[in-house]
Amino acid sequence: MSASASPTPSKVQVFLRRSVSTLVLWAVILCAMFSPNHLISNGVFVLLIATLALAGLVEFYGMVEKRGLACFKYSGLVGGGLLMVGTFLNVTGHLGTSGSPARVNDFETSFLILFVLGLCVRQFLAKDNSAGITAIAVTLLGLMYVPWLLNFIQKINFFPGLGGDGKFYVFYFILLTKFSDMGAYLVGSLIGKHKMIPRISPAKTWEGFGGAIVVSTGASLAFVHFFGSHMLGMNTLHAVILGVVLSSTAVIGDLIESLFKREAGVKDSGKFFPGIGGILDLLDSLLFNAPIMYLYLRHILTHP
Repeated sequence: MSASASPTPSKVQVFLRRSVSTLVLWAVILCAMFSPNHLISNGVFVLLIATLALAGLVEFYGMVEKRGLACFKYSGLVGGGLLMVGTFLNVTGHLGTSGSPARVNDFETSFLILFVLGLCVRQFLAKDNSAGITAIAVTLLGLMYVPWLLNFIQKINFFPGLGGDGKFYVFYFILLTKFSDMGAYLVGSLIGKHKMIPRISPAKTWEGFGGAIVVSTGASLAFVHFFGSHMLGMNTLHAVILGVVLSSTAVIGDLIESLFKREAGVKDSGKFFPGIGGILDLLDSLLFNAPIMYLYLRHILTHP
C-alpha cells in the first residue's frame, strides 16, 4: 500500500512553526547587534544581513526563471554582495565617509549607476540573449528589491549622532513588523471574512489588516515606554504614527511578495524556514519597513 499523504498542519501548528523560526533567527541577529564585542556586533551583523540579502536574491531570481524571464543572475548576486559590503564600509567609517547619511546615499546612488552601466556591458557581451531590456530590468529590480531595501537596516544601525543607539531603532522596527504579521495572522484566522485582494493573496482579510495595526501600535507604545530613553526624538505620538504606518507597509510588503510568488506559480519562495518558507517569506514585510524607518529617523526624529 502507498504511504498516506502527510496531514495538513493546523493553523495553530503553522503559527507555532512560524513563530519559532522567526524568533530563533532574529534572536541571533539581535544578540549579535547588542554584543559588547565590536567584532561580533559589527562583523557578525553584516555577515548575517548580507547572507539574508543574497539568499533572498537567489530566491527572487529563481522565481524569475520559473516565470521564464531572462536575467543576469550571477551579475546581480555579485552586485548585491558588493553593495552590502560597500555600504557597511561607508557607515562604519572604513572608507572615510561616515558621519553623514548623505554621503552613504551618494555611494549607493553611484553604485547603482555603475551597476546599470555594467549590466549594459554584460548585455553587449551576451551571445544568446535577445531579451536585453528584460534581463537588465529584472536583474536591477532584484538588486533593488532585496539588497538595496535590506541595506537600510545597516544605515539605521550605524546612523550617525545616536551614540550607538541605532540598534534600538532596528530592534524597534523589526519588532513592530513581526507583531504586525502576528496580529494579521491571528485576527485574520479567527474572525477574518472580508478578503483584501483575493487574486493576489486569498488569505489576507481586512479584519486581519485591522489586527495588524492594533497589535503593532500596541507593541510600539510598549517598546517606547520601556526603551524610549535610547531613542532620540521618540515620544508617544511618534510611537502611534509609526505603529500605524509600519504595520500598513508590512502588509503591503507581504502582498508584493505574494504577487511575485503567484506570477511564478509557487506557494513559498523557498523551504529554508519551517512554517515560513523561504528567505523572502521571512523578509517580505521588512523590506519596505526598513526604508520607512530610516526616512522617519532621518527627517523627523533627528531633524534639527
